[in-house]
Amino acid sequence: MNSELFIYPKQAEFNRTIPKNKIYEKGKPSRLIRNCFVTQIEQITWQYKLAPETINLPARPQVPEIEIFSIELKTPDLNENVLRCIDTAIPFPIFYIMRFEGKIKTIAAYKRPSDSDMSRWVVDSYFESAWIAEDSPRVELPVSLDMCGLYEQMLRRLMPLPIRPGETLKTQVERHAQFRGKNNEYSKLEQRLHREKQFNRKIELNRKLKILKNEIDILSQ
Repeated sequence: MNSELFIYPKQAEFNRTIPKNKIYEKGKPSRLIRNCFVTQIEQITWQYKLAPETINLPARPQVPEIEIFSIELKTPDLNENVLRCIDTAIPFPIFYIMRFEGKIKTIAAYKRPSDSDMSRWVVDSYFESAWIAEDSPRVELPVSLDMCGLYEQMLRRLMPLPIRPGETLKTQVERHAQFRGKNNEYSKLEQRLHREKQFNRKIELNRKLKILKNEIDILSQ
């Protein structure tokens, strides 16, 4: 069973409410993002800490530990920059369990130490599951040799494109970014096509759409 909802070990429970002002101090959000914290989030709970001392897996420089945050929402939508602010404030990979009116979904970014400075973390693309009922079945954490392997398996559960043989997590994330970019470009071209009146321009736009569709198909395989 492939699921984004996991059963976390009892010994990994942390269950500490995080005051928003503590995140503001380290994440330094703009006034607009602070407003999103206030209007969109009811409470943030640091629910679990997956670390060598709690799940008996060795740490790695890329993934010393993994945090599980529970976020009670006031609205079904959350500005992504709110999560970026939290990820900026806390230097570990984080999986967000979003809750709203009996529904639940998981969101996480590909987060890694900078190649040039291991003390600085890079927050890349975000991936998320669909909203499902909060009482949906959960599965055991993936079997892994270390924290890095656990993180890769957990994050890949959220990624819509299938992994290619031998593909690293970083390469898979880059392919997803290209896939999203091409899809956005395709949508914009489709809108232009629908507005276009001149026949010769329609032909050219259709030609570009076919090329993009082929590129999207290749990236999704």
